Amino acid sequence: MSSVDEAIEIPHARGHELSAQDVTVAYDGKDVVHQAAITLRPGDVTALVGPNGSGKSTLLRTLARLQRPRTATLTLDDGHTPADALALTAREFSRRVALLTQGRPTPSGLTVRDIVEFGRYPHRARWSRADPGGADAIRRALAMTDLDDLADRGAEHLSGGQLQRVWLAGCLAQETGVLLLDEPTTYLDLRYQIELLDLIADLADNHGIAIGVVLHDLDQAAAVADRIALLRAGRIIADGRPEDVLTAERLTDTYGIRIDVDTDPLTGRLRTRAVGRHHARTGRLSTTS
Repeated sequence: MSSVDEAIEIPHARGHELSAQDVTVAYDGKDVVHQAAITLRPGDVTALVGPNGSGKSTLLRTLARLQRPRTATLTLDDGHTPADALALTAREFSRRVALLTQGRPTPSGLTVRDIVEFGRYPHRARWSRADPGGADAIRRALAMTDLDDLADRGAEHLSGGQLQRVWLAGCLAQETGVLLLDEPTTYLDLRYQIELLDLIADLADNHGIAIGVVLHDLDQAAAVADRIALLRAGRIIADGRPEDVLTAERLTDTYGIRIDVDTDPLTGRLRTRAVGRHHARTGRLSTTS
């Protein structure tokens, strides 16, 4: 995938601040997210991490208005006039916030370009398909996700990783000030995982987009995030800089397994290592890092 500055010129930064307070979400009458508060700031990548079932994806979907909360205050601020995000129409909200969800189906009979074009729906005139900026937005999205050569291929002929990039391109074509990503590296091989994380950083650093991303890989979160929110049992138990949140003691307690934390001498970034029963055995995994 291309860096934003290398191959794509986004017309202007449109970062919004998305702030959520007192977010409580219930399933079948049982609270699964408890009074969460989080702010996604323009130019920052905020990673949501935690064990399975900790509420990461539920909280992200609530920020995207796909999950109805029991209580919540959501505010979108473009630097001029803060807006109640829950009171905006679907079209107004979708011009400001885009979400890449997990487990999207494989569409049949559509090309890659067709799918990416769906991301332009909030910008089209209500009674026509007029979208003056649409063609350029689609071109940029295809370039950013390295899909130019696949633009006319049918979606049913794509691999899981290719299809994941197509759905991401649709979100980028939406051209919003807030981008929410739920486990975006799923199905991607190592190259595209790293390039996707680089792209996320470019969007935040160079174009002021507010990014919220759910990640399972703690090292990826440490590498890309300006802030990390660590969740356990539906509560945010720590929120701050990676080095302040990802401590060995806190991670060991949260995940229920010994997790060591040190600094990668090559990159200067935090790195983590979960220690299983066999790691200490001579000759078996004893030199892994």
